[in-house]
Amino acid sequence: MSLVIGCDLDGVIWRGSEVIPGSVEAIAQLQNDGAIVVFITNNSSTTPSQYVEKLAGFGITTTAEMIITSALAAAHLASEHLDAGSTVLACAGPGVVEALTERGFAVHNDGPADAVVVGWHQSFDFERLRIAADCARSGALFIATNDDPTYPGAAGSLLPGNGSLVAAVATASGCTPFVAGKPHEAMARLVRMKVGPAGIMVGDRVSTDGAFAARLGWPFGLVLSGIAGTDRGELVADSGAQWIANDLQTLVPLLLKSDPAVAGS
Repeated sequence: MSLVIGCDLDGVIWRGSEVIPGSVEAIAQLQNDGAIVVFITNNSSTTPSQYVEKLAGFGITTTAEMIITSALAAAHLASEHLDAGSTVLACAGPGVVEALTERGFAVHNDGPADAVVVGWHQSFDFERLRIAADCARSGALFIATNDDPTYPGAAGSLLPGNGSLVAAVATASGCTPFVAGKPHEAMARLVRMKVGPAGIMVGDRVSTDGAFAARLGWPFGLVLSGIAGTDRGELVADSGAQWIANDLQTLVPLLLKSDPAVAGS
């Protein structure tokens, strides 16, 4: 069986709009060796087809089927609770809107609604906060695509993540969300459904990617090119990672030399 690699994007392949040196070559090495590389990201703002285009712009070839986002996990979670045709307020970007629409939901920009999904987007403001909080307070199913407090930007910076937006809605509404993305069960169910039970998770955040690997029962490869290399709150020494490397280019040879039984393949 082919080795399955679940690969995070932000902090592993790129930081902001800048590709991390060696990551393109590392993915090509995995693919040339016959590994199945599936990109698993908590960034819900972008659609799978847009991710395919962005990756292609850096020289990485993949398909939309190999992109699993927290937007897809959130839409899948909503479908487990609500019937198709239900109204959903998307306090989120295009990735969430597309994922919900493909699941048959009626996506609204205003309330009332049967559910509200909060995903990262740069147009989040007081009015969006007010509408989302009103919906959640009125009994709408409250789903967060993910709860990452930050994500890695260019030049070593840390930018506010969706967890920061979700915290505002939760505080304003007094409601606790269901969280869909890594490391939560909704994303794990989606990954198992798409790629099967066995693989290796590669990421830059111990609390998200490392915990997700543990939930899946997969070994974890930690790279220091993203959050773990910039956020002192990430305790690399306690990561539980089977492999730790400065970046993906350094990590991949270690993965390819590993015993296939480690990943259950």
